[in-house]
Amino acid sequence: MRVVAGSARGRRLQTPPGLDVRPTTDRVREATFNALGSLDVVEGATVLDLFAGSGALGIEALSRGAEHVTFVDNSSRALAAVRDNLATCDLEP
Repeated sequence: MRVVAGSARGRRLQTPPGLDVRPTTDRVREATFNALGSLDVVEGATVLDLFAGSGALGIEALSRGAEHVTFVDNSSRALAAVRDNLATCDLEP
């Protein structure tokens, strides 16, 4: 899994181990953000990545210019993966 576009384009993301996380595919994220981008609502947005897992959706939003993302997940392993992925993409708070 990788970041599709923006400042972190092409960076690989890790997912937490196990079967509890089902990451949003590159294709789905690309289609979603292309649609949102055509409405000009991503740049400067505040985003909620609920059931974050790897954080791919929120990281994609930050990479494309979102101002702030709140990542929520009940798994400490998932939140650790989100922190690692933010660091990998140079998007740490």
